[in-house]
Amino acid sequence: MAGHSHWAGIKHKKGKADKQRSKIFSKLSKEITVAAKLGDKDPAMNPRLRSAIQAARSANMPKDNIERAIDKSSVNTELNFENLRYEGFGPDKVAVIVETLTDNKNRTASNIRTIFQKAGGNLGTQGSASHNFNQLGIIKIDKKEISDERIFELAIEAGADECKTNNSFHEIQCSIDELYNVKKELEKEITNFISTEIEWIPLNKVKILKERNEDLINFFESLEEDDDIQNVFSNAQFTD
Repeated sequence: MAGHSHWAGIKHKKGKADKQRSKIFSKLSKEITVAAKLGDKDPAMNPRLRSAIQAARSANMPKDNIERAIDKSSVNTELNFENLRYEGFGPDKVAVIVETLTDNKNRTASNIRTIFQKAGGNLGTQGSASHNFNQLGIIKIDKKEISDERIFELAIEAGADECKTNNSFHEIQCSIDELYNVKKELEKEITNFISTEIEWIPLNKVKILKERNEDLINFFESLEEDDDIQNVFSNAQFTD
């Protein structure tokens, strides 16, 4: 979810750390507020809220901000956000899925269309890009939390489909229907999670020429800077 980049694992931030941080916090807050509004205020009874709070903690969001976002769901009863998905093709024919949380879909659609067009891409209809992806439940856990061997055993016991480990975190994949069941099993042994999300994983990646990296990164950053956009997924594979 919220505020996390899914476009290649490249973090190309050009000294915008503080700006990025406040953007991420505002997106995480919005998700917490909506999750609390749609379900129970108690995270133990509301998986979406629990995941949103864990993502906020992983981003080092202060406890006060988290509590304020939950309180906002009771105060602001007029809040009416929709989760909407947009699909299209960016520079170099890269397939892109954009997930939004918006209270004004006309504004959101217009902004996203403009960003795509400025980058030389185009927004398509629903289904135009998503057939290039699998939608999976993805749970990420910091490597410091648990050993490679133990997480692999736990993932199998919990009914996950796949368990991968990279330099900094373990990634567990499962069907979206099983996401919260798998998570519940893992929670018996693990307290801290980086994120629990439904992600679009590309079936095949499009290799990007090194000299084209900058244009594509700028396009993704423009999308992520929009307040209504929560997540961006693509099948781009950057080359060093």
